[in-house]
Amino acid sequence: MSTTHPTGPDAAGPGDSRTVREAMADRLLRAATRSGAQLVSEAAVLVQGAAVLADPIAGAVYSTPATAAADGVHAAAHPQDHPHHVQRPAAGAVLVLHPAPTMTAEHVRLVATTTAALLEVRGQRAAELRAEQMRLHSTLLRLLLAGHTTSVTDTVRAGGLTHVTLYRLTGPDIPTAHQVLWRAVRPSLAGHGGACALIGEVDGELLVAELHHGSDDGRVLRLVSRVSERHNLLAGLAGPLPLAEAPTAHADAAAARHSATPAHRIVPADAVGTPQLARLLPPGPYTAWARSVLSPLTPDHRHLLLVRLRTGSAPRAATALGLSPGTVRTRLRGVAALLDADLDDITVQAHLLLALRAPTRGDGQGEGEGEGRAESDRQARLEKLPGGILDTEAARTWAVGLVGGLEPHLRIALACWLRHHARTAPAATELHVHRTTLTTWLTRCAERLGQNLTDAAVRAELHLALEATAKDGDDPRALPRRGGRTYRRL
Repeated sequence: MSTTHPTGPDAAGPGDSRTVREAMADRLLRAATRSGAQLVSEAAVLVQGAAVLADPIAGAVYSTPATAAADGVHAAAHPQDHPHHVQRPAAGAVLVLHPAPTMTAEHVRLVATTTAALLEVRGQRAAELRAEQMRLHSTLLRLLLAGHTTSVTDTVRAGGLTHVTLYRLTGPDIPTAHQVLWRAVRPSLAGHGGACALIGEVDGELLVAELHHGSDDGRVLRLVSRVSERHNLLAGLAGPLPLAEAPTAHADAAAARHSATPAHRIVPADAVGTPQLARLLPPGPYTAWARSVLSPLTPDHRHLLLVRLRTGSAPRAATALGLSPGTVRTRLRGVAALLDADLDDITVQAHLLLALRAPTRGDGQGEGEGEGRAESDRQARLEKLPGGILDTEAARTWAVGLVGGLEPHLRIALACWLRHHARTAPAATELHVHRTTLTTWLTRCAERLGQNLTDAAVRAELHLALEATAKDGDDPRALPRRGGRTYRRL
């Protein structure tokens, strides 16, 4: 009769079991002094199978073999589907062991318990150093935003970094989100894959700056997205931009964040403000008009206007730009004088946002060039678009797709509300309805359009769409009534 004996360290006799356990613990301890990856790898060898340290945000932190990463992450998330895996909490993550069938349960439990304890020790040591590292990151972020790019690149030991992608996040519990994101990204000043991530809390916000060579691999974006979803954060994203333009990226990210919602928690700066419509307009007349309209403005003026239009108010723009509200209002008055326009008018805002979205290179050649030169002799007016820009089939299709589904009374109410700078009381007075009625209608508009009406850029786009699809009956006086203020559905 044959007898099957267990293999591995537990194959020794009873008298040698203590020696075997000591040898196993010694191997794991030596591996822990080298790195967490080496520790997990040693655990995989001792169970003659696979070992994975799975983080709920980052996924597989360490995995031996690498092909076991996905299986380990799934086992950590759904342990009931993997009864043959052994799991232990470890340093904010989960250690998952998949032993060979010949391993005894006692031996596997001992390896798992010892490895998890050593991972906890490594995690505690890392936590002791983390506060100092976080302070260093916050200092480097402030230097980057102040324009001291050389000091930052000299500190970051990853040469050739030329661009930055910047995230600004706000939410109910920034300190906790900061800790979670730090563990997930595992930032290092030595860089990771040709890039370096700086993470810090600056003025009550969570700020993430990824320095790279011009394009990123999406790793930080994926982690920021997961943390945002789990911790209810809203984020604006700007970049990639040259390192010298980090302050611009900082302001653009804050402006874009005002367009973020729980359904779309991360909004790129270049996705805010009529980007789709701008691609549909005839390039010749459109670019010539935009160039003429913006001719009195410097690049700083244009950036100020973009931030103001995206955030919706001077105080919010001041926060995004790091200036006082009084300074922003003074500068906006100077810009309004240069443009000879009322910057609070919704039509001016919509047209200005469209002008700022116009292409800046390679336009105005061929068709429309003569018109552009003639227009440049006199500055175009923001209050009126030149003929043919919004009269095209493509622009009308865009506008109908945006607001075509609204009932007539909702169209009239929305257009009136936009003309009154998104203020309910004066719009309700002109419509001769109660403020509650108008609020209810606006809520229906938001639901049927699938748009966030608190977003200033969205309001500008809706105004353009309503202009392009305007009908003769779109007038507050055209609302049929019965019994004083009672509204009768058309």
